[in-house]
Amino acid sequence: MSVLNYPLSNVQIELMKLFSTNLSEKELIELKDVLARFYAEKAIAQADAIWNERGLSDQDMEKWLNEKS
Repeated sequence: MSVLNYPLSNVQIELMKLFSTNLSEKELIELKDVLARFYAEKAIAQADAIWNERGLSDQDMEKWLNEKS
């Protein structure tokens, strides 16, 4: 049996507690959806911050979308 040489993060501890229960397939899908939304919201917020920091506009996006590769 191996011994962990590093502490678990708070997220790992909470996930271990969660994994000790048996979720139904529906609950597992719901959990995956919650996690996906959580990370999507963080990514969108970060992208919005970069967008605003660089002073980009809807016209910039339209230009990029219409560029040929």
